[in-house]
Amino acid sequence: MAAKKSGRALPRPFSLHWGSGEIVEEATCRTEYHEPCLQLLQFEDGAVCIRFCYFDLEGRFQRSPLIIGEDDIEPLRSALGKNKKLKALLKKLVD
Repeated sequence: MAAKKSGRALPRPFSLHWGSGEIVEEATCRTEYHEPCLQLLQFEDGAVCIRFCYFDLEGRFQRSPLIIGEDDIEPLRSALGKNKKLKALLKKLVD
């Protein structure tokens, strides 16, 4: 599968029960079944978080756990190359 530009505008707003802000970076790829997505969320108070999520093939956000296959790793890594802040935060997770 290939890295994909989502076509979704950035930044764009999000709202959760505990706060809201903007999605400022997004790395995504399209697979046979869904579109895995890693998002950098910046809250109104300045806090940043990573959201692991996915969209269905019609582009609708899904509220289920993200499951990615081994074949999806390289396309997501490629998409991360264009998202420096998100990549740096994820690096802290694995280093």
